[in-house]
Amino acid sequence: MSNKDFFLEHLGQTNPFPFLIEVEKAEGINITAKSGKVYMDMISGVAVNNIGHRHPKVVEAIKNQADKYLHVMVYGEFVQDPQNGLTNALLSVLPPTLDSVYVVNSGTEANEAAIKLAKRVTGKMEIVSFRGSYHGSTMGSLSISGNEIKKQAFRPLLPDVRFLMHNDIEGIKQISEKTAGVIIETIQGDAGVRIPDLAFLHALRKRCNEVGALLIFDEIQCGIGRTGSMFAFEHFGIVPDVLTLGKALGGGMPIGALVSSQKNLNEFTYNPMLGHITTFGGHPVVCAAATACIEVMKTEINWNRVEKYGKLLEEIIAQNPEIKAVRRIGMMFAFDMESSERVAKVVAKCLEKGVLTFWFLSHPYSFRLSPPLIISEEEIREAGKRILEAIQETT
Repeated sequence: MSNKDFFLEHLGQTNPFPFLIEVEKAEGINITAKSGKVYMDMISGVAVNNIGHRHPKVVEAIKNQADKYLHVMVYGEFVQDPQNGLTNALLSVLPPTLDSVYVVNSGTEANEAAIKLAKRVTGKMEIVSFRGSYHGSTMGSLSISGNEIKKQAFRPLLPDVRFLMHNDIEGIKQISEKTAGVIIETIQGDAGVRIPDLAFLHALRKRCNEVGALLIFDEIQCGIGRTGSMFAFEHFGIVPDVLTLGKALGGGMPIGALVSSQKNLNEFTYNPMLGHITTFGGHPVVCAAATACIEVMKTEINWNRVEKYGKLLEEIIAQNPEIKAVRRIGMMFAFDMESSERVAKVVAKCLEKGVLTFWFLSHPYSFRLSPPLIISEEEIREAGKRILEAIQETT
């Protein structure tokens, strides 16, 4: 039985049309298949490999920690240098009101914890989210996600979840004294890179203050440099009460983080004790990798270059008349086309040409790009050229 046949017959499948690339290795912006074919990874493993594949400092940190110890105890019982180091690294780039970190295993798990924290801190039950949102696939995070097609087969979901229209200031009035928390992707990802108006986010912050609801920013996809700043909320001059992180934070390793004030996170400590727990959250090897990732972001990423190269790639691809609209912030892109069928053909042709692109679950008539932030101008131009050719050759 071939590797592909084994994969299809014995590993749980998420969709009927997997890429089926047999991976041999990955380095920088490239993934090499066992066939020897090299693919330019222009989606960064879906916004994970923001500093590229196998960054040397991340690999070194992993090896150094693996030489010391792996898992020793469930999170929160032992004092571990990798966990302290990661927290210190995060605090160095966060505003002072976000001074406490709870490290978990994934972004979805961070959002699950955020739901619980909002209810625990406020004593209220209602969670407000937004149409078009994506916060994960577990029952709680699915409950606060906006894609009804993905949710129908799994109902009943969490009660007391209200959905508002994204970027609608008037709708914010529906946030009330009953609301425990309002969760929003600072930049909506799966909906096709939806960037909120500054006035909308400021009104949202004000309304949460008025009714005593926690404002939760989900930056699992748009955080850790993706938008051209360390955190997307920096573009808007607003600080949330709770921040959730994941994806790129681990430098290629699985991680999530719930960030809030120490006062808020202490609510998980009492009444009941162990209000939130995790066995593998804060794994020392993963924390070491994440600490190295943040250090790379601080010392090696040029934010002006991220914006310059992002704009360059947008201009190269947008010159094709089949691109109906482009939404971009930093190196987070959505390119609208006429139909989902056109997008599927372009993504498939890009794969033939050795460029990895992707689509959006909730916005299938756009293709997405999220290249590694370390990409060079030469690589930007080459990827743009191949994507243009893919569009032209599938017309």
